[in-house]
Amino acid sequence: MFGKKPDLKEGVHVFSVKKNGEFNDFIFGVVTGVEGKKVGINGIIVNPVGLKNKISQGKTGERSREILMHPNPDNVVLALVYRVEHENFTGVLDLDSDKCDLIPPKIYTTIDGWIRESLPEFINNVLSLPDGSERDEAKRVLRNRMDTLTDKNLKRTLYSVCRSLKILF
Repeated sequence: MFGKKPDLKEGVHVFSVKKNGEFNDFIFGVVTGVEGKKVGINGIIVNPVGLKNKISQGKTGERSREILMHPNPDNVVLALVYRVEHENFTGVLDLDSDKCDLIPPKIYTTIDGWIRESLPEFINNVLSLPDGSERDEAKRVLRNRMDTLTDKNLKRTLYSVCRSLKILF
């Protein structure tokens, strides 16, 4: 009646983490092959340097530290409102030692678009500037970027995040 749980197989979307110092980087990718307990992944790896900097400066709460210590597909969007560094990732995960969560294709597409469209940079520009003409210009740039997005889910997610951060209105 409810269907079966999806299997880890070629073509499914996954979320994983990789230790980077005290905290974790996030991996979003597509399974390219499965052989026993080894899973080939092709995607992107994201280093949330902005949030790491905020934590080191003591400008965040315990929730931010929790996101970087125990990331999951549901909470990482909170790390993606600050500056991030990313690069393509191709590697093999060992299911005995590496986290490998299945994620829906829509979530993968939204997060992949979020990173590749440099949305953390646009949001961080608004958040880091004091009230005034420069911040107003950064808001205009962010609004224009939002208006040019073609992916409806990505646009909706960006609008929701901006509304919750109270940076567009």
